[in-house]
Amino acid sequence: MVQNGRVRVAVDAMGGDYAPEEIVKGAVHSAQKGDIEIFLVGPTSVLEKELAKYKFANGSSIHIVEASAVIKENEPPVVVIRNKPDCSVAVAAKMVKSGEADALVSAGSSAAAAVSAIQFIGMIDGICRPAIVGSLGSFAHNTVMVDLGANVDCKPHQFLNFAIAGLVYAKKFLNIADPKIALLSTGSEEGKGNEAVREAYSALKNSGLNFIGNIEGNDILSGKANVIVCDGFVGNVILKFYESIGPHARDWTVQKLKKYPFSGIVVKLLFNRLFPATKISSETEKRGGGILWGVDGIVRIAHGASRAPRISNAIESAKEAVKAGVLESFKSELAKFNQGGKL
Repeated sequence: MVQNGRVRVAVDAMGGDYAPEEIVKGAVHSAQKGDIEIFLVGPTSVLEKELAKYKFANGSSIHIVEASAVIKENEPPVVVIRNKPDCSVAVAAKMVKSGEADALVSAGSSAAAAVSAIQFIGMIDGICRPAIVGSLGSFAHNTVMVDLGANVDCKPHQFLNFAIAGLVYAKKFLNIADPKIALLSTGSEEGKGNEAVREAYSALKNSGLNFIGNIEGNDILSGKANVIVCDGFVGNVILKFYESIGPHARDWTVQKLKKYPFSGIVVKLLFNRLFPATKISSETEKRGGGILWGVDGIVRIAHGASRAPRISNAIESAKEAVKAGVLESFKSELAKFNQGGKL
């Protein structure tokens, strides 16, 4: 429960390519806004040294929580959590479970964060595996996709879980009262797609949701659907390709115009300011992107290569998710389907 109007966020200070320096810097930036309380989780001696660089002392709006173990690169997440129950991400997850924190943020291994969340926080009744929902940014500002990478191989019933998560996201973050939900497939006809997609179509059709049927890849940005449902393998590939379009288009344009003086500088300025695809990641992060839906707590996974501004964005989006009551809304929507025997 949020105390004194301040959301309490446990931050895995040792997770990420640039931890702990950039994690601490991002946490300090968020703490300066004054409506949040941050718990930096990791080795106390290391974090005190980093925090001393700023005007925040341990115990003000930023607190250091001891976690002696650190996950190393390429360590298997399940083995790590079993052998290192006191690693930073596990300790942060335990804080959410115990009620000491309202949310968890980690830029470390996504798998380790997910395993920690599942084991130490637990799953919501009716959900077997978590999913990631994210906005598609300026090109399709009223459209979200789910799953964006948490589940590579999916059972048909999971697509309905994904749709409900997307429904709550669209209502809470996009203010859409009755989101249109579509299934991503290889054709618009009901019988298109692999076996899991075909079976998922039937479940969604009979769900009572505002299901508009299948859409193909060329309709992802059309605005036809507010929530696009797919498995994590497809969703993750699409998201990463989508995020790469802006920089590649900018570089291609600069190359084509290189014979004109100063054109490269102008093109870069215009793309960075105006071209929507160059801002997809930051826009998604600020609108609740990266939240692990299905876990019985707010868990926000940030990019491993996040620098301080993106860490701050991740902390802010976790805070907004807590304030918006997305966990309670998700449970409420799931309860409706459980009562109807549709999950």
